[in-house]
Amino acid sequence: MTPLPQPAPDDKPLGPPQRVRAGVLEVAFHRLGPRGGAPVVLLHGFPYDVHAYGEVAPRLAAAGLDVVVPHLRGFGGTAFVDATTMRSGQQAALGADLLALIDALGLDRPVVAGYDWGGRAACVAAALWPERLGGLVSCNRYNIQDIPGSARPASPDEEHRRWYQYWLHTERGARGLAEDRRAFIRYCWSLWSPTWAFDEASFQRSAPAWDHPDFVAVALHSYRHRYGVVAGDPAHDALEAALARQPAIPVPAVTLDGADDGVVLPSTEPPTGRFTRLVAHRVVAGAGHNLPQEAPEAFAEAVLEVARVAHGRAV
Repeated sequence: MTPLPQPAPDDKPLGPPQRVRAGVLEVAFHRLGPRGGAPVVLLHGFPYDVHAYGEVAPRLAAAGLDVVVPHLRGFGGTAFVDATTMRSGQQAALGADLLALIDALGLDRPVVAGYDWGGRAACVAAALWPERLGGLVSCNRYNIQDIPGSARPASPDEEHRRWYQYWLHTERGARGLAEDRRAFIRYCWSLWSPTWAFDEASFQRSAPAWDHPDFVAVALHSYRHRYGVVAGDPAHDALEAALARQPAIPVPAVTLDGADDGVVLPSTEPPTGRFTRLVAHRVVAGAGHNLPQEAPEAFAEAVLEVARVAHGRAV
């Protein structure tokens, strides 16, 4: 495996990092709370990292939950075991990674919660393997990509918000990301969360996660595959075929939108068509795209709400 940026030995408030072999990855993760508690997996987005849950994870651990916060493929200390494995960022790969982690850690019907890439992984797992999960918290509602329908244009406002995706389809964009990823990410943070006054310390705390040698390759594949610009990993063809049918999500779910999200337009309309056991849908005032880091109390409460429903006991 390629040497990776190493997290601090005790990365407070998430605690010391651990590692486990899970599918094609050796996953770096943080774990907080009692092992006998109801399990929850918190999944970060792009271009963020585990520190998005720096306030959420301790809140949930204090409430008695067994909290796992992994680095996604291409981020932080998570590594591909085999140099020949395709550096895919497609949605099926993210969902398969999550299921492999659940298996590797022996988690019993965890609540999975996330936003952006992490929310997509959670939605994929909830749609394809609902019997393995206790419930779901998803930012931006139904987060499974409709790749066969990706050629249909959206509204001008929505298309404008996706500028960075189209930029990364080009070699100019690939070079721009590779040569100055921090400048790109700082701009995205500001644009996507216009009411989030993040400080320099918060940005620098997350920055080492993007020094991963596969970060650029995984990101480029993600944004190109979702529009059919490049092929996916053949190992995930069957999963992508299942996702192309836009399956409903049958687990207990809370969906959240940031009122100030600069990527996905928020909606007050509950997404009942895609979620057959929707517990609640909320628009969170004062939050943008990185909702758990901007509104940790609201995100933590959503996880606790789903955990109560999923496990049938107070948490």
